[in-house]
Amino acid sequence: MKRTHATPLIGLGLIGLVLGFLLEIGAAASGSAIIVPPVTLPLTLVVMAVIVVVLAWRVRRSTRRRGTRRMDPFWAMRVAVLSKASSLSGVLLLGAGLGIVVYILTRTVVATAPSLWLAVATAVGALLLLVGGLLAEFFCTLPSDKDEGKPGDKPNGDTSGAARA
Repeated sequence: MKRTHATPLIGLGLIGLVLGFLLEIGAAASGSAIIVPPVTLPLTLVVMAVIVVVLAWRVRRSTRRRGTRRMDPFWAMRVAVLSKASSLSGVLLLGAGLGIVVYILTRTVVATAPSLWLAVATAVGALLLLVGGLLAEFFCTLPSDKDEGKPGDKPNGDTSGAARA
């Protein structure tokens, strides 16, 4: 699995921004109330970010220490996939939260303050989930081999035909 690059994050953030803004326009055009994120959404996003980082920290401790009990590689891979999914969903929700904030701030009649603050809190919670997912993804990477720099080893540019694992 490859680490997350900035391109999909920027793309998903823009998609979330546009969808959040268009959902608000659609709700207002149909005569219904605008969509306001519930209070529990930012709290849930922060708790999810903490859980992902804690799970990834266990993987990091297991891969960095020699002599500790071996970790199940399937479990470590599941944590790595969860961290990638957390970063992608975090950036999508960040864009949606910012879309709601942009919609509220661009209206001539500004909505009530709690709806604005809930949208801002959702964006902050999603940002924390994004950062937690990226940090957990970093924690799930294997350390570099320390045996590469020993004297007598062949240099990295070796063309002897031996494939490196």
